Amino acid sequence: MGSGDLKKQIAHLEEEIAELKKRWPAHSVKAEMVERFEELEEKLERLRRLEEREQ
Repeated sequence: MGSGDLKKQIAHLEEEIAELKKRWPAHSVKAEMVERFEELEEKLERLRRLEEREQ
């Protein structure tokens, strides 16, 4: 995977997380939203580690 691809994927995940946070209710967060947030955060962390190794 090229570093350009990684940067694009990282940027996409960051955007997706930001959009999810915009829709995040102040109370009574649905389990699906929490699961999706955790999934996105894990993917983002993996990609950032991969990016660090490639530098």
